[in-house]
Amino acid sequence: MFDSHMHTPLCRHAVGAPLEYARAAVERGLEGITFTDHAPMPPWFDAAFRMTRAQLPEYLEMVAEAGRREVGRLEVRLGLELDFHPGAEGYVSRLLDATALDYALGSVHYIGAWPFDNPDFEGEYDERDLVGIYADYYALIAQAAASGLFDAIGHLDLPKKFGRVMPPAAEAHALRALDAIAARGLALDVNSAGYRKPAHELYPSPALLREANARGISVVLGSDAHAPSDVGRDFSRSVAVLRAAGYTQAVFFRERRAEPYPLPDA
Repeated sequence: MFDSHMHTPLCRHAVGAPLEYARAAVERGLEGITFTDHAPMPPWFDAAFRMTRAQLPEYLEMVAEAGRREVGRLEVRLGLELDFHPGAEGYVSRLLDATALDYALGSVHYIGAWPFDNPDFEGEYDERDLVGIYADYYALIAQAAASGLFDAIGHLDLPKKFGRVMPPAAEAHALRALDAIAARGLALDVNSAGYRKPAHELYPSPALLREANARGISVVLGSDAHAPSDVGRDFSRSVAVLRAAGYTQAVFFRERRAEPYPLPDA
């Protein structure tokens, strides 16, 4: 299997050098990994939780060094987790044009000015209608999919992070987002970090994965590792959910192209 979602200390909220992540992947029997640290954004956006543009060459070299070092037969690939935020599309597009990536993972972490997955601002959930939160979020996901910037969409139902699961009344918004993802031929980040959060559930949920499979949407396994101990974590649980949703394979990205591989038996 491949772990296609992991970070480095350059994002300012992860620990461990890339080589440590690579060694952890070998210990867990993975075939390959892709680093997807938080990409630079304009200086006004979320500056405390990502590398600066000036640090991007350092990131590229860190990942390249991990790939050069003798770490079994592990394949090490280069990606970025890129935020979709209205008004910043041009910046992201220029960054992608200037950087040779294997994998561009698009995520939404802000609804307007609100960083809804930041625990410091969790209280805002109590000030808003939950259906409205999910509606706004999935509208942004649909825009991200339509932008043509990304290979996959990250942690699809992220607003449930603190345990506020999607209300049934918001399901239609989620399905429209899945339709937009399918229309662009994008994959979904199947993200085991949800098990480590108050949601205690895989991102996306089993129900959304069934809907994704019905639309022919491919999946990319990821741990969202912020420490070497997270690499490949809970993948057996993730595979069981994927199998139950009808998936028999996942994909791994090389040079922005999806390459399928079979899922192990659950």
